[in-house]
Amino acid sequence: MWRKIFVVALLGFLLAPCAAMAQFQMGDMELTLNGNGSSDNDFDSSVASVEASLGYFVSDNLEALVRQGVSVVDVPGENVWNGSTRLGLDYHFDLEMWQPFVGASIGYIYGDSVKDQFIAGPEVGVKAFVNTTTFILASLEYDFLFDDADEIDDQFEDGRFVYNLGVGFRW
Repeated sequence: MWRKIFVVALLGFLLAPCAAMAQFQMGDMELTLNGNGSSDNDFDSSVASVEASLGYFVSDNLEALVRQGVSVVDVPGENVWNGSTRLGLDYHFDLEMWQPFVGASIGYIYGDSVKDQFIAGPEVGVKAFVNTTTFILASLEYDFLFDDADEIDDQFEDGRFVYNLGVGFRW
């Protein structure tokens, strides 16, 4: 019985965007939130991260945004935190309830377990509206780290992939 309820709920969640018709317009603002965490079975060691993004649509398809991310690692005898602050520009393809996008970001990464340095890279993703103001966000970024502009070409191959799944709100 629980299996059937789970399948019906999952199908409802996946099909909900089909009923939503939403389009970004110049002047719209959006806030996105995503996070994750994990702990061992005794909760002795834990990891948590959260990221928020605030965006403004400078045209119907082009969004300028700022992102702030923080992660904390709590292990016995030590707490480690890292953060990143990035500016981005995303171009949205208007498919009504589905809003795929491509873009790029640049910013700074800092903290206890990373070398403080610049970060930049391309990104792709999709926003699936569940109603006219709320959407589910999935994105993939490729970030590379560098100390100054002379290193950008050399560091591109030594980047990292960042996966995001979250919720967003537009007004």
